[in-house]
Amino acid sequence: MPLILSFLLRAVLVLAGLVFVASLFAVFVLLLALWSVRALWARLTGRPVHPFGMRFGPRQGFEEMMRRASGAASRTPRADAAAGSPRVRLGDVTDVEPRQP
Repeated sequence: MPLILSFLLRAVLVLAGLVFVASLFAVFVLLLALWSVRALWARLTGRPVHPFGMRFGPRQGFEEMMRRASGAASRTPRADAAAGSPRVRLGDVTDVEPRQP
């Protein structure tokens, strides 16, 4: 009996793997078809054909966070109180003199 259950479990796992691979292949074929239609439309309209990709600029994320932070207060009262505290002026900062060997 354990031999039959072991065989059935392996068969079910193999079938599940095959279904998973088939679904990945179907998604790949669908994306390829969509990109081909998009590329064909671009060529018919005289536009350049661009590959799929995301435009990412590191500065965009920083600017987005600065834009959000400028209008809203933080969620912690201590951080808001520390942000309003007086800071050390640059004139008070002194440099260290290097030692002569």
